[in-house]
Amino acid sequence: MRRTSASLVAGALVAALAWASTPLSPATAADPSPGLADLTQDLNQILGDAKLTMARAGVVVKSAATGEELYSADAGKLMTPASNAKLFTSAAAVETLGLDYRFATSVLGGRKVGSALTGDLILRGTGDPTILAADYDALAAQVAAKGVKVVTGRLVADDTWFDTVRLGQDWAWDDETAYYAAQISALTAAPDQDYDAGSVIVSVAPGDAAGAPVKVSTTPETDYLKIVNRATTGTSTDVLIERQHGTNTVVITGTVSDTYDEWVTVDDPTRYAASLFRKALAKHGVRVLGPTTVGTGPAGAKELAKHESMPLSELLVPFMKLSNNTHGEILTKAMGRKVAGQGTWAAGLKVVSDYAKASGVQLLNLRDGSGLSRRDGVSPGSITTLLAAVRGKPWFPTWYESLPIAGNSDRAVGGTLRSRMRGTPAANNVHAKTGSLTGVTSLSGYVTSADGEPLVFSIVLNQFLAGSAKDIEDKIAIRLATFSRTAADSPSQLRAEVPAQTANADLECSWQKPVPC
Repeated sequence: MRRTSASLVAGALVAALAWASTPLSPATAADPSPGLADLTQDLNQILGDAKLTMARAGVVVKSAATGEELYSADAGKLMTPASNAKLFTSAAAVETLGLDYRFATSVLGGRKVGSALTGDLILRGTGDPTILAADYDALAAQVAAKGVKVVTGRLVADDTWFDTVRLGQDWAWDDETAYYAAQISALTAAPDQDYDAGSVIVSVAPGDAAGAPVKVSTTPETDYLKIVNRATTGTSTDVLIERQHGTNTVVITGTVSDTYDEWVTVDDPTRYAASLFRKALAKHGVRVLGPTTVGTGPAGAKELAKHESMPLSELLVPFMKLSNNTHGEILTKAMGRKVAGQGTWAAGLKVVSDYAKASGVQLLNLRDGSGLSRRDGVSPGSITTLLAAVRGKPWFPTWYESLPIAGNSDRAVGGTLRSRMRGTPAANNVHAKTGSLTGVTSLSGYVTSADGEPLVFSIVLNQFLAGSAKDIEDKIAIRLATFSRTAADSPSQLRAEVPAQTANADLECSWQKPVPC
């Protein structure tokens, strides 16, 4: 793991040192109630798990109503948050862009003479991560409905709403073809209604006989990817589908006995989106005489067609419930574009940082909007400060409902927590954002205690031993759901079985397609 960036402002460093100098023992009241003393003892016991022997564990629990700190361990230590970074990105996005914000994709052109459009046809995007091939088809249909049959110039893909930096500067190269690390562009396309923009679903199925080549298809249908099929039909499925670095060549190797899907990123989403639109134009009888290029459309071009995304209030659901990384990065650049006129990570991250500081957060160092960077740094104390601050916002109910809900089997409700804490007091109670990277796990959000008291909490675990530490998070969350100030819980509640996790703990469960959580 890389060291955390030292590019923190002096004030934040002072705050960090002050927090770090605080004893690591849990904070309790001077004369704690039996229930609070019992909570402290139980959380200490949970954090004594052998998996955390060499790890860094930060946990903070506060009363949401009063701000009283009920428990604190390493509250001010800068830690890798993984997807808990999305809490900051999403809150800043709602505050900056508004719940009604929509991404617009438009088609523009010059003068029409008969059925011919003279000059170039421009496809202009503003970053819509939810646009599908069907939406590009609808745009093409709108152009055809205006009587256009021929475009005398080029098809110009205008993605200048954002800059041309496609990948986060700290992202791992071996993640490049994984859809959770897709390239970011103002023009892109998603394959389905999980809205993983910048990726294509490559599907394989057994051939007609043992040893025969497997059958390959894509969603959406596209020839933008070059498929090299070296896989054969076998008695088991052990297949690798991988895009070669820096190309759009996808090589398929291994054996296939059953259907299997892999979400694969494309190189240059702008040209990919343009290819879908050009194909749709041809389908609707519109012929473009010139080539496809990337650039800026001429001033004064008239709008021929337009598509708008769902509002941000709805986009929050796939973004937060399914922990969609591309949504985080696109929203970051969209904030930069709105506030500073620059669709860049630097401009957008400044908006996020400024919003966090205005909310009382003292320690924050984000390098991207999703938490994929291992150089992202935030403290558990900063997370609970944000969680408490946003409760007073008019948009809070919508944002709160976008968080995954523990134990709720509906994927659009439970999200990345839908298979966790089922059948416990935390089920349908805990609303929290998950986070996962190799050696990193986090869970931060809200829970109502047994007394009906609203609590905010943050759990961030770094550098733990191999395997999953999510059972530790679940035990803490369940314990908070049973917390009562007036009565101590029985030891049996602490030792209650936490449902086993079968997913790969190194990744958000929603990222583990084709079998998501």
